[in-house]
Amino acid sequence: MLTKAKILEVLQAMKTLILFAIATLFAVSAFSAWAEVPPNAIPPVSAAGWTAPVKKNMRAFQSDQELAAYLRLLAERHRREGQASKNKELAAPAPSDSASVAGMADAKSDGAESITNVQHAGVDEGGIVKLHGDHLVVLRRGRLFTVAIGGDALKPISAVDAFGPDIDPRNTWYDEMLVSADTIAVIGYSYERGGTEVGLFNIDDTGNLAYRSTYHLRSNDYYSSRNYASRLIGNKLIFYSPLYLNNYAENLFENFPAVRKWHKGAKPDEFQRIVSATHVYRPERNLELNYGTALHTVTVCDLSGGDFKCEATGVLGPPGRVFYVSPAAVYVWVNDWVYRGNQTRTQSMVYRMPLDGSSPSALGVAGAPIDQFSFLESEDGNLNVLVRADSVGDGMWGAEIAAGDVALMRVSLSSFSDGSQDVSVYNYRKLPKPSGYTFQNRFVGDYLLYGTGTGWGYPKQTGRSHLIAVRWAGGEVNQILLPHGVDRIEQLGNDAVVIGTDGTNLQFSAVRLGEWPEVADRYTRKGASQGELRSQGFFYKADGPDSGTLGLPISTPARPGYQHLFDSSSAILFLRNDSLHFEEVGELAARSDKAVDDACRASCVDWYGNSRPLFVHGRVLALMGYEIVEGTIGQGRMREVRRVNYAPDRIQLTHGGGD
Repeated sequence: MLTKAKILEVLQAMKTLILFAIATLFAVSAFSAWAEVPPNAIPPVSAAGWTAPVKKNMRAFQSDQELAAYLRLLAERHRREGQASKNKELAAPAPSDSASVAGMADAKSDGAESITNVQHAGVDEGGIVKLHGDHLVVLRRGRLFTVAIGGDALKPISAVDAFGPDIDPRNTWYDEMLVSADTIAVIGYSYERGGTEVGLFNIDDTGNLAYRSTYHLRSNDYYSSRNYASRLIGNKLIFYSPLYLNNYAENLFENFPAVRKWHKGAKPDEFQRIVSATHVYRPERNLELNYGTALHTVTVCDLSGGDFKCEATGVLGPPGRVFYVSPAAVYVWVNDWVYRGNQTRTQSMVYRMPLDGSSPSALGVAGAPIDQFSFLESEDGNLNVLVRADSVGDGMWGAEIAAGDVALMRVSLSSFSDGSQDVSVYNYRKLPKPSGYTFQNRFVGDYLLYGTGTGWGYPKQTGRSHLIAVRWAGGEVNQILLPHGVDRIEQLGNDAVVIGTDGTNLQFSAVRLGEWPEVADRYTRKGASQGELRSQGFFYKADGPDSGTLGLPISTPARPGYQHLFDSSSAILFLRNDSLHFEEVGELAARSDKAVDDACRASCVDWYGNSRPLFVHGRVLALMGYEIVEGTIGQGRMREVRRVNYAPDRIQLTHGGGD
């Protein structure tokens, strides 16, 4: 059930979304110059045409005094230009995540089996279920659970509240979790305490959980309908968060990024600042910042010791943003609107924050990406980004309303510098603009794939839609006709599967990405819809170069996408892939009659979903709400072996603890 606090939060989020949408309606396309460049005149992309000497990195402020003077200057300029009222009305909260601190580029994955569908191998994303040795760790509705899966086991072991014993969890949302060695980090956002909340828990080899401590980081809300708030590389826990600055405040640094350890009676003055002026950077250009000033902050916390040491780096820019974490760097793309007479255009920048600890760099860019999947830092030393003219980033539900012209930006990483230069128009390829809404995009192999579908809304009767396939290194553009919308794009080795609804049925199109893209096979699951929208709801387990098994939560036909916030999926569907030929092997179904009252105290809406296919230790499992169902595949068919309910009334809840 939605609490009053959550209803107010959703209404506020929708207000923010509407304000952003209104702003974009009045935006004049920043990509108009693309139309003036004939397609055959666009050379292979390069960072040519820049002759002015520039520095390779942005410069940091030398002191708090210099930083304060700069912020005061921005405030005075806004006051002089009469923009102060617009700042208060239209500045918008938003979420995301990123990384940057010395030594992180050398952090390697420990080779542990992954059960999370991630964008990059070795860059783990916060989620609702993780693996620790022979135990699954599940975060659900404000609690942590462990289930033993070693050998032939499937047994609930332990459960604890996902917050400390002295914490009132109301108005706090515990959304995602990461596991590093024997430490579990639960990441949430507290509207009452005003910042990111990180709860640390110990887990032992028997799967028992014990609360350790809680820390608060000052930040604005990180929620995104698509992106995740945290990453883990090695033992480094990484956050990206925007902080919206009040340049008129008497104490400009009172709300700068800071951390405190929680205890009963904790006071605001216990926050310890974690980003100094010498770790705040600005580009070498005038930032207009018509809708407010944001400090885009990457915070990295070391989980290898007993304490919680964090460092942060910040870059100044406008509020709107998308962030992306590659194995080598964190990218933050920010955008603002600039007025020129009666016209409005976007003013965007992309910041690159390396994981080796070197200083950030930047480029002036146009438009904005849709979400993290709009990015690819490719092995040939380029950054490739799909952008749309009228996009506001991935904060709240911003990614769901992206619109306008489409282009692919491709630029050499060596061209990033101090932010004084813009990417040349020749670094953009104008691409076909698909009809429809809820834009989906993904880089798979040598191709960029994109199209539109249903998303969070009701499934629409789709007679036809187009999947657009672009060779991102400069090759041809192909349009593939599909009898369904594009609601999900996933990688199958070197190829892809595109999943979408035709209004009644759920369709899976296998797309071969060879010399040219083509649909190799199609499977239709009659009378079904997607049961989960998050990227981690899908998982593909390869068992050969061209074969494997995929799992996806499904639900009843014509169910609107938003319904996954309130209801579990009805089943997990499993398909066998053999050289892009799909065969259904069956499903593992939920039992709604086994639902229990869990006396939920926090996070009582499943914002990050509640269903996952799991391929672990050679076993096939389906997580659906409080049930975990095991199946086995024999002679091409799925057979249920057993199921377990790990709801809190089945396990002794542990309270107390802490250090």
